This record gives sequence, structure tokens and C-alpha cells, in this order.
Amino acid sequence: MQSPLRLGRREFGAHEPVIMAIVNRTPDSFYDQGATFRDEPALARVEQAVSEGAAIIDIGGVKAGPGEEVTAEEEARRTVGFVAEVRRRHPDVVISVDTWRHEVGAAVCEAGADLLNDAWGGVDPRLAEVAARYGVGLVCTHAGGSEPRTRPHRVTYEDVMADILTVTLGLAERAVALGVPRESVLIDPGHDFGKNTRHSLEATRRLGEMAETGWPVLVSLSNKDFVGESLDKPVKERVLGTLATTAVSAWLGARVYRVHEVAETRQVLDMVASIQGHRAPAVARRGLA
Repeated sequence: MQSPLRLGRREFGAHEPVIMAIVNRTPDSFYDQGATFRDEPALARVEQAVSEGAAIIDIGGVKAGPGEEVTAEEEARRTVGFVAEVRRRHPDVVISVDTWRHEVGAAVCEAGADLLNDAWGGVDPRLAEVAARYGVGLVCTHAGGSEPRTRPHRVTYEDVMADILTVTLGLAERAVALGVPRESVLIDPGHDFGKNTRHSLEATRRLGEMAETGWPVLVSLSNKDFVGESLDKPVKERVLGTLATTAVSAWLGARVYRVHEVAETRQVLDMVASIQGHRAPAVARRGLA
């Protein structure tokens, strides 16, 4: 039984796939190399994503991989004012901020954020306390115990999905105990985070085990290394692999999809929902003439 999902002003049905569009406020992101670092292109990206069907905008001020140090102050400078402007322009859109730092979390919540996307698995336990204090949502991610902005090195698991479930369910229950609304907590297997490609493939294959817990499952698949290594494709040629993985994840019960390509993802999710019987065809002409 899928739990309800409420974020900001929005409530999402059990069979309603939700798109989270990525907006990187970084000069060195792995995918767009800083295309939305400045305000104008970033705001244009938000407008486009919303028009294409994104219900959540996920704003990040630090790229996930190694690179130049970004202090909490600099991360806040990149995100807080932008969150406030997106909130002003889009009162009903769900605003998420990708951060692991409680200081940044508090600042963006003050500016209007609805969701804290903790991609590094609770490395700063005070972030969940911030989510509770402001009554916002929290993404509880499995990162294999990795430190922020590090790459996995010879990581091993006896059973990767068992570890994912232990960590994410533990983080989710802790968040609720602290006061985060249960209906606003999501779990994320953390593809590529603290995992090699085979781990991420197995996590995808067994995603149904996460969905069966009842917690809403978020997947962040877009153009990631496990897709690139599976197909031997560079970053800019991973869209088809990402969309294939998205379709499988949708079939297995994921509910929120963090993506770069919103329109393409929308079509994939609509098609899967139609096959599952949760969505009627957009038109019905064949065989009626």
C-alpha cells in the first residue's frame, strides 16, 4: 500500500508519477557545465521545466562530484535568493534544495523551500532536525556511508538492497520521530552514490522491494555513470539509457523522478502508466472509424 505524498501545497496520488527537474546553480556541474549558474538562464530553465510537466524544481548549489571547495556560505549564496525568486514566480510549484548541510537547509526553508533533498544519506544529522522544525519534506538517501563529494572506491556489500533498506528506512523513521511529516518523507536508493555500476543496476532491478515498504521512492537516474558504463556512452549520450531505466523504475513502483530531460521523461512515465492501467490513452480513435 503506497503512502500519501504531500509536498508544499501539493498532494500526489498513489499512481501519479512526479517529475523533479534539476536546476544546478553551479559553474561546474557534470552535465550542463554551468549552463544555469547565472540567474537568467536558471529562471528560464524553471519556466521550461514547469511548462513541460515538472511538479518539483530541485535546486543545487554544489555539484555531487569532487571539485573546488564550496563553503556553506557560498552554497547559500547560490541558492537562497534563487529559491525566494522561484517561490515568488511559482507559488504552487514544489521547491526542493539538494543539500547535506543543516545551515543551508535552514536558510532555504526560510526562503520558501518545501523539500530538502539529502543526497548524502544523513551525513549531517541536523538536516533532518531542520526539516522537522520547518515542517518540510525530506529525501532519505542511501550513500553507503560516503563522505560528500567523494567517489566510491572498491566498495562492497553483502547485499546491496538489504543495506539500502536498512539505511533509508532508518533515516525515514528517525525523521518522522523528529517531527517531519510522515507523508512528506521519501526514500532514495542513491544510484552511483557509494556504489559501483553493478550495485546501481541491482538496486534498479530490486526497486520493487523499496516500493513495497510503502514509503514513496525517489530515483535520481539522469545521465549517471552507471548508465554510461552499462552502455559505454559519454555523459551527453546517456538519454536513451536513462529513459529505459526510468521505464523500468516506473514499472517497479518509483514515484518521483529527478531528471534533466523533463518532456521526454513525461512521455515515458505516461506510457508506462497507460500500460499499467493507471492512465487512459490521451486519444482513442483506432478501430472507431
